[in-house]
Amino acid sequence: MVVGNNPIQIMAILNLTPDSFYDGGKYKSIELALTKVEEMLSDGADIIDIGAVSTKPFADDVDCKEEISRLIPVLREIRKEFPDAKISIDTFRSEVLEECLTLGIQMVNDISYGKFDNNFLEIVAMSRLPYILMHMQGSPQDMQKNPTYNNVVLDVLKFMDKSLRHLMSLGIHDVHIDPGFGFGKTLMDNYALLSSLNSFKIFEKPILVGISRKSMIYKPFNLEPQTCLPETTALHLQAIINGANVLRVHDVSEAKNCIQLARLLTGEEML
Repeated sequence: MVVGNNPIQIMAILNLTPDSFYDGGKYKSIELALTKVEEMLSDGADIIDIGAVSTKPFADDVDCKEEISRLIPVLREIRKEFPDAKISIDTFRSEVLEECLTLGIQMVNDISYGKFDNNFLEIVAMSRLPYILMHMQGSPQDMQKNPTYNNVVLDVLKFMDKSLRHLMSLGIHDVHIDPGFGFGKTLMDNYALLSSLNSFKIFEKPILVGISRKSMIYKPFNLEPQTCLPETTALHLQAIINGANVLRVHDVSEAKNCIQLARLLTGEEML
């Protein structure tokens, strides 16, 4: 879908983890996962982003064997049931990525920029798949202890510039950029990045925004992730207005409505 000249896609989240901050443990069987994927596709998801390791702040580490055991059986069945679905894999391990490549995924979502696995970016380059480059200060285990920046917007812009040049040198050209909301950021850092989202257009790459039900939304109101859908929806609309190309969301129908509202705000007819 396009708002003005800005193409926008909805990336729907499927967490196969027991400890994700919002929906941990909801999809612990293949049947439940398939039902959720069917619902998200029916609601208008363009991409299904599947992850099997929680990357919330202070999350427990999960080894590669466990990640594969959670992920591969579900991915295999999703591929059978929804052969036309566009699938993204949220992982930072080359071994996991290689397993997923045999099942026909279409995108790689990496929180780490290859920092946690020396072989990861090499596998991405060989795959020739679109790659999501995200900024993170530290690791999930320590990123929220004391995030500090000279100027968060400029620092993340500098990271993107340097990292994109490096990725291009490796032969990775099809890149989405993600400022990394909540990944080594204070509350006000997150809002500074969202307010300045248009600054990232300088790279001429699609901008992904992942803020759905995150603490930057629910903490100011003393809410819980389960009750902050209206606030999430309000910020999704602002993200679109500020230049987002991909919304990574838990709630597909509401995100699709945000895109339609943005079309109305720009004087376009609803689709």
